[in-house]
Amino acid sequence: MQTVAVLGLGRMGAAIAGRLVDQGYAVRTWNRSPRPPVPGAVAAGSAAEACAGAGFVVTMLTDAAAVLAVVGAADLRAGATLIEMSTIGPDGVLKVAGALPAGVDMVDAPVGGSVGAAAGGALRILAGGDPAVLDRAETVLAALGSVHRCGALGRGAANKLVLNTAVLAGLAALADALAVGAALGIAREDALELLRASPLAAVVGRAMGGPGAAFGVALAAKDLDLARAAAAGVPLPAADGAAELLRRAVAAGPADADVAVLMHFHEVLS
Repeated sequence: MQTVAVLGLGRMGAAIAGRLVDQGYAVRTWNRSPRPPVPGAVAAGSAAEACAGAGFVVTMLTDAAAVLAVVGAADLRAGATLIEMSTIGPDGVLKVAGALPAGVDMVDAPVGGSVGAAAGGALRILAGGDPAVLDRAETVLAALGSVHRCGALGRGAANKLVLNTAVLAGLAALADALAVGAALGIAREDALELLRASPLAAVVGRAMGGPGAAFGVALAAKDLDLARAAAAGVPLPAADGAAELLRRAVAAGPADADVAVLMHFHEVLS
């Protein structure tokens, strides 16, 4: 198998690197700040060292500025394929693509699912790019989960914003529903049991913070702001409300607390 470089070793990046190691890939890793090593992967001293000779380069970073900086330092060579898995929106994807050296291909492949899904190869991968490039990247992507082809480059990122808007607005709606229940004297567990049998069942499951859940409130706020900016001029009352709740959660700290804390946030505010 070809060598895969993984740039960005936050919780998701580390889980992705570990999964690729488990699937038999030779993996080199690099992070901008010191991080624990990924068992079985080679920790490189620089982005360029991690990417030297790698057929595929996976980026899982905070935002478009970070991706641009890291890719710029990676010294990618013709023949490599960049698999961009961060949540940076379609505009960010196209900026990164425009900064790549000649001969370097790219797919955008943001994911649905958290750390546990990444470690277990159960991510939902929203892939955009040229079909021939996606064909080459398919084996690497399939090692991480189910691949859903969304269209041209940037369409994966666009679909991810749709997905995150629904999930985060749903979490805010769940927080409101629980607050209404509390005001009416309905026990929290009774309200959750009712909601588990409702159309919000999947949101309830996410809010309960299943195994390996790790979607920090600061990242969630950033992602929702990306979606709102992309839909500039379109009224988004549910997303706007969720964004305000996330801002308050970030201010209350810690910023890396899982978004499941939104379920309790009305208690914090009261």
